[in-house]
Amino acid sequence: MTMLPTQHGYKMPAEWAPHDATWISWPHKLETWPDKFEPVPAVFARMVRALAEGETVNLCVSGPEMEREARKVLKAERADASTVQFHHWPTNDVWIRDYGPIFVQRQAGANRTMVTKWLYNSWGGKYPPFDLDNRIPFRAAELCNMPVAEAGIVLEGGSIDVNGEGLLLTTEACLLNKNRNPHLTREQIEQYLKDFLGVHRVIWLGDGIEGDDTDGHVDDLTRFVGKERIVTIVEDDEKDVNHKALRENLERLHALRTDSGGKFEIIELPMPEPLFFDDRRLPASYANFYIGNAGVLVPTYRSGKKDEAAVSILKDCFPDRPVIGIDSTDLVWGLGSFHCTTQQQPR
Repeated sequence: MTMLPTQHGYKMPAEWAPHDATWISWPHKLETWPDKFEPVPAVFARMVRALAEGETVNLCVSGPEMEREARKVLKAERADASTVQFHHWPTNDVWIRDYGPIFVQRQAGANRTMVTKWLYNSWGGKYPPFDLDNRIPFRAAELCNMPVAEAGIVLEGGSIDVNGEGLLLTTEACLLNKNRNPHLTREQIEQYLKDFLGVHRVIWLGDGIEGDDTDGHVDDLTRFVGKERIVTIVEDDEKDVNHKALRENLERLHALRTDSGGKFEIIELPMPEPLFFDDRRLPASYANFYIGNAGVLVPTYRSGKKDEAAVSILKDCFPDRPVIGIDSTDLVWGLGSFHCTTQQQPR
């Protein structure tokens, strides 16, 4: 019989809760960044440099050769490798947010932290193989001596966001997509989220942004920045392909009520200037930030005042830690950014 974490007091903490570590997989798949791979490792090194000031960075590499390559890039970017733990665990790609361990915790007792393991099918079978990626949660649990609860359904970490107080954000476009769990209803999917992540309420948004090959991950759209505070991206240009979907999501958020019946504080983030690759719109979004112990990593896109505005808005959201803008223009060529490439392990 499958263990249900909620029955034993487990729940998923908010991302801003203290971390023991951040998990990252070192970039190696050239096809992820067609003709653009060369600058990508340095972007990862800048992420590691910012995160390593406040927590351990668990870095997955295929073996000794990739570790040497990574150490070389880290040194060139002045990252402190003394807080980086290298694990010789091969992966298919870097998007550990989606295939990595999703940690849940309880207040006290043995096995205070647990790994929940969900099935990963590369966003509906888009980029096989993904067998190596599916092993990472088990490896992490074994390393950390943590129990594992296997949900047995498809779910990616980037498709959900929690406030640590029992609320979860997600999208219909992704979780109800027939390439994930066609045998499950909305209500059944909600029950899995409640049983394994310790939430009591699921908040559904609609569609994602253009170019997002994940079918609408919420971490490109809307994020909790407090118990009852939410940031969400908007596109003011009515001619832009993203305007309608983002406006509809904004309307849903304004219609929400908190558990106590009040209103959520909804904070708008701009969209960057459109980016394209081979005439395809890239899913560039400021909502794909990552909250580390020592700072909040915000993707920027050489969008001038829009970059500045996004960083400024997020500084107001996180007065307790630095908000660090890092150029993600090369990284998003691979259709993801900082949140997609990280997974937090709570303290």
